Amino acid sequence: MTKKNKQRISLSVYFLLSGVCFASWASRIPTIKTLYNLNDAELGNLLLVLPISSLIGLPISGWLVSKFDSRKPLIFSFILFSIALILIGISDSIIMLIVALFLFAFNLRILNISVNTQSLTVQKSFTKKIIGSFHGVWSSGSLLGVGFSTLMVKMEIPISYHFISVALVGLLVAFLAYPFLLKQDKSPHGNKLILGKPDKMIMLLGIIIFFAAVCEGGMFDWSGVYFKDVVKEDVFTLGYLIFILFMTLSRFFSDILMDKIGFSKLYILSSTLIASGVLTAIIFPYFWPALIGFSIVGIGVAAIFPMTFMLAGTSKKYSAGMAVSIITTYAIAGMLMGPPLLGYIAHAFNLKISFLLFVFSALMFIPISKLFFKYQKKQA
Repeated sequence: MTKKNKQRISLSVYFLLSGVCFASWASRIPTIKTLYNLNDAELGNLLLVLPISSLIGLPISGWLVSKFDSRKPLIFSFILFSIALILIGISDSIIMLIVALFLFAFNLRILNISVNTQSLTVQKSFTKKIIGSFHGVWSSGSLLGVGFSTLMVKMEIPISYHFISVALVGLLVAFLAYPFLLKQDKSPHGNKLILGKPDKMIMLLGIIIFFAAVCEGGMFDWSGVYFKDVVKEDVFTLGYLIFILFMTLSRFFSDILMDKIGFSKLYILSSTLIASGVLTAIIFPYFWPALIGFSIVGIGVAAIFPMTFMLAGTSKKYSAGMAVSIITTYAIAGMLMGPPLLGYIAHAFNLKISFLLFVFSALMFIPISKLFFKYQKKQA
């Protein structure tokens, strides 16, 4: 096996593990809500901890990608990320839970920037596009995580045993894959965050990622709650499961779609699918229509993140790692505002009405992406 294929496989392992761990947490949010007897607004407040923690990690993650090869912060952040998952599971007070969530999100930010920086560098060794496949592997991990969570819920396994088992297996696999990760990928230039007038290219991509984070992050946090409280499905993880399943399958085809129809048309297609899928679930809040609607949303969100990260990697002003770090900050802002805002809207009106936030966010891809490609054409 060639060196570049070993690097691709080992990096794929980390994408997979990240997806498993994150989905394990997200799919048990309804369990957390029940354990701590939280209403929708209180759950929204709790979910604020994650993006706030990630935002605090901005200067640290930026410093790490400029100081070290990306594999070093990658392994250390994954270790702490796994420990945080265990702490979430064994928390016995709301304060302990908040601390655990803070640690979880803080290290998830560093982990995400590290794996995406590596992916952009590994991509340079291949002539065909492979970025989408990495995100497809992450989604596969999410699918595996929510599938295992569904089994845990059905068997009534305590959340503590669930999270401990996921974290320990994840750590073992991570250590086995670590020696094969890409080495010496630190960029010699573009590693400093330049304050002042923002780079328009990165800013527009960041705004797209912001709305994508509202949609994708919101579905992670609220799809299970929607199936539990609106659809009245006992196995509430099914909503999250079907969303992840179709997002995963679609991401493995996203590289082909980028080549076949182009980035500009793919943004429009993604926007249309997300909006129509959410509206289906809102208008027909029953098991099969909601399931089909969430499936369509999964297809729609699949290409947005890999496509936008790939475009960010072409920046002439910043290194791949710094560009990813900057637009990830926009994603965090989306997670900061989206899921909690949805919770407040749900508390004020109802959960169905609050899901219109996803429709609005999806439709914003169209005008913002058009502005980006118009600007890109001018710069060519």
